[in-house]
Amino acid sequence: MLDDLDRAIIHALHIDGRAPFSRIADVCGVSTQTVARRYRRLHAEAGLRVVGVPNRDTGPETQWTIRLTCTPSAAQTLAHALARRPDTSWVKLTSGGTEIFAIVHVPDGPGDKEGTDAPHAMLLRDVPRRAGITAISAHCMLHTYLGGPTAWRGRTRALTREQQERLAPPAPEPAVAADPRPLGAADRALLEVLRHDGRAGHTDLAAATGWSQATVARRLAGLRARGTLFFDVEVDSALLGGTTQALIWMQVEPGRLDDVATTIAGHDELAVVAATTGPTNLLAQALCAGPADLHRYLTRELGALNGIRTIETAPVLRTLKRAGALRASPRGRTAGRGA
Repeated sequence: MLDDLDRAIIHALHIDGRAPFSRIADVCGVSTQTVARRYRRLHAEAGLRVVGVPNRDTGPETQWTIRLTCTPSAAQTLAHALARRPDTSWVKLTSGGTEIFAIVHVPDGPGDKEGTDAPHAMLLRDVPRRAGITAISAHCMLHTYLGGPTAWRGRTRALTREQQERLAPPAPEPAVAADPRPLGAADRALLEVLRHDGRAGHTDLAAATGWSQATVARRLAGLRARGTLFFDVEVDSALLGGTTQALIWMQVEPGRLDDVATTIAGHDELAVVAATTGPTNLLAQALCAGPADLHRYLTRELGALNGIRTIETAPVLRTLKRAGALRASPRGRTAGRGA
């Protein structure tokens, strides 16, 4: 189990994923060596990792959710194949292990014309051709109310407000924050390194981009200041109390969608709330202490809200991939871990 210092380090990394261990140690009142040692242990035992993630709400991509119903013999193989793709995140096995949920990142651009369907190739061609799939649904994510840069509250309760303020990343110079340049090839190389390791040093980032370390630092500060890039923390949520995880699809009256979504985005049980297209127009991810806690939330919290017409719930059995690039196992295979 995690102790108070473990939780404080995780909380600190949510505030600034690239904060030096020395600054975290100073805020927590321990030595730098203690923070470094705890980080290494959490990385090995709890799957802790900081990853750099482009902000999909402001970037040149559209997010789609896909649900695949598969034959029992095909589900695991298909899920791992989806997780290995660079254009997916949050790949999960749900509903008894025969359903796969994933988010697909589709570059904005022309589609559906002859020779121009490449941005939608996965949705239009790759997935439908796979054997073992018995049903497919795909819906566009329209707006994120909770998730992305906003962390699940179960991870952010360890530090006081004063400690959080001390850990906030320093504001860049106005000229750096206002840099109007669009993302180029070097930026994409920078983001690719950060997808695997959000704490990669300036030396590694400079090698990947061809920039100087000073240029890397300025560009990184500018991307963060504009919200183009944020740093997410991956960790086994079960160790923080979220032992029962479920995806919830809701059909909400259109005129009440914004009110309902804004309300439930304030619920401690939820880690994600997003509006989508499709027969259900609101998606949420719940992290609860157990099945009884999930039942209480569904019946007493969601069930009490006006405007929700239907609710569908699917328990998450395993998460194969989170927000960052798929991590490699010690033997060189890629693997998911925890919830």
